[in-house]
This record gives sequence, structure tokens and C-alpha cells, in this order.
Amino acid sequence: MRILTLACAAGLAGALALPAAADIAAGKAKAGMACAVCHGAQGIATLPNAPNLAGQPQLYLVEQLKNYRSGKRVHEVMSVIAKPLTDQEIEDTSAWYASLQLEVREGK
Repeated sequence: MRILTLACAAGLAGALALPAAADIAAGKAKAGMACAVCHGAQGIATLPNAPNLAGQPQLYLVEQLKNYRSGKRVHEVMSVIAKPLTDQEIEDTSAWYASLQLEVREGK
């Protein structure tokens, strides 16, 4: 029983392994080259059909970029942009956008 418990614990630890630490500066640089045209230099979209990325949760952004890269999610532009991204580039870029703080102001 003890061996089974240890084996399960080891398997769980492997399943929960975290990706390499994200490099926000590298993510900002990558976003400036590939993302800013549509999503804005600070993650506020410049096109009406592009979403704002600033302040989005990193895990959500990582999942969506990986879905575009794999073809699970399809978009004529994003599928092409995401295809060559490495896992580290996805982590870095997602961390950059997640690090951007938004301020909500009340309207008139």
C-alpha cells in the first residue's frame, strides 16, 4: 500500500509540474513584434474585432495560444501567429499581458 501511495504521489507531482518561469520582459518584446498591431502596444485592441489582452489571466491566455497553435481553435490570423511559438514564448507573452493592470472608471 505504501508503494502505491508513493507512486500516486510521484505521478501527481509530475502532472502538476509548473512550466519554466515566465520572462515578462521577453514577453513584452515578443508581443511588440507579433501582437501589438491588432491587440495594441499595451494590450488594448486597436482593431474592433480584436480582444483586449491587458489584464487577462495568464492561464487563459496560455490555453488559448496553445489551442491556436494546435489547431483546436482556428482563426485566420491567430492560427498563423501562434503556430511557430514555443511553450516558453507563450508563457512569456501571456505573463506580459497578465501583468498589465487596468483601471475601471465609472461612466457619467
